[in-house]
Amino acid sequence: MSTPSGFDELIHPSTRLSVVALLAATEWADFPFIRDSLSLSDSALSKQLHTLEEAGYLEIRKEGGGRKRRTKVRLTQRGRTAFEGHVAALRAIVEGAGATAGTPAAEPTAARTAPERPQHHAEAGR
Repeated sequence: MSTPSGFDELIHPSTRLSVVALLAATEWADFPFIRDSLSLSDSALSKQLHTLEEAGYLEIRKEGGGRKRRTKVRLTQRGRTAFEGHVAALRAIVEGAGATAGTPAAEPTAARTAPERPQHHAEAGR
């Protein structure tokens, strides 16, 4: 099966997909909100944000200074378009798998799910 159009290798890893999905639901998000929502460390989140920013998928804004410094993040239009394309590609993959579920190639898997167990003499009369 070929990869559907719109599938984005950069977004696909689960952490980046989670970041982009979270940002797709809002205009701007604060760094601590993203970090806490996804249960990531500061360094893990920073690395993912940097990768997405380099690709042009995110805009990162630092506001204030000193202890009051806040980092805010948002999806760019390019990032939103990439996310929507990736979600559409994932849906196409899932729908394609569902369409082939009734094919003979899928039947052996179903047949293996419930192996028969031998009956003991005490059970045979029940």
